[in-house]
Amino acid sequence: MEDIQNSPDIEGLRKKIDLIDDEIVRLLTERAEVVTKIAQIKRDAGLPFHNPDRERAILERVTASCKGMFPKDALKVIFREIISASLSLEEPLKVAYLGPEGTFTHLAAIRHFGSSANYIPVERIKAIFEAVEAKRADYGLVPIENSNEGVVSYTLDVFVDCDLKIAAEVLLEVSHNLLSRDGDIKKVKRVFSHPQASAQCREWLERHLPQIPVLDAVSTAKAAEIAAQDEEAAAIASELAARLYDLKFIERRIEDNKNNFTRFLVIARDYPKKTGKDKTSIMFSLKDKPGALFNVLLPFKKANINLSKIESRPSKRRAWEYIFFADMIGHIEDKVLREAIEEVKDNCLYLKHLGSYPIGDKQER
Repeated sequence: MEDIQNSPDIEGLRKKIDLIDDEIVRLLTERAEVVTKIAQIKRDAGLPFHNPDRERAILERVTASCKGMFPKDALKVIFREIISASLSLEEPLKVAYLGPEGTFTHLAAIRHFGSSANYIPVERIKAIFEAVEAKRADYGLVPIENSNEGVVSYTLDVFVDCDLKIAAEVLLEVSHNLLSRDGDIKKVKRVFSHPQASAQCREWLERHLPQIPVLDAVSTAKAAEIAAQDEEAAAIASELAARLYDLKFIERRIEDNKNNFTRFLVIARDYPKKTGKDKTSIMFSLKDKPGALFNVLLPFKKANINLSKIESRPSKRRAWEYIFFADMIGHIEDKVLREAIEEVKDNCLYLKHLGSYPIGDKQER
């Protein structure tokens, strides 16, 4: 086997790979030089340094041009990092997320913006909105719903009094792991996690740790931090948290449903232009009269607009008054969709357009 590893054929191919790698590095350096020139032009003209429309066009173009054996999903990840590093040469993006480091929100943010962004962990979902509104962050990333546990109600509540827009969505496959300092399940006396994460692992916990209390933490990352300081504690958290807090795996993928995705929203001060594969989100409250909800939904039906989600929440302003949140396929720039929303307004106490943005691709953890 050793002779094969060092055979002339393999050595010759390895040298060819080295030459290709050198050329990739040379081209990346050349690309960085062009990026810095663009950055200077933008600064001189007072233009924003981040252009999400251009970024998306790059990713679509390079994946469409990939005709060979290299996996397109991997190519997209690579170019996401190239773009992120290039932006850092101009000015790193500031992204607020629900911290601390190692949460699934943190992981989703990295998947969307790349590892070269400047990530700002905050302790509350509302604080993410506040950071973007105050321009301490360019973007924020908040959880909105899980495929198994449903909507994150508090995120919806914050949108009621906020003028920020949804600029993108990130769909992340969520995999939960049981972690501890030494990876020994026999030493576990208590388990910490965010309530939503522990709920997604209920069957596994009842089967393997039926007598062990499961305690709430403000986030899965905070649970990992607790476990790192307590040899009798375990945490349900991500692989990223395991690396950040130097924890060992007791068991991987303990979630009850393996098809487990969480949807995150990227919030910003504006929403992007139409791409042709978009989603629009609105919120509205109804007049108190018979058939009010039917009258609101009818224009979408007549216009053949697909409502992909509708959710209601108490308004918290008056008893028995509800706020509705709806997602639909299409962009506010689409004439049919815009006219349907205008017709809907006549049957609402108020209606707010939360944003139109590209439909997210499912991303594995």
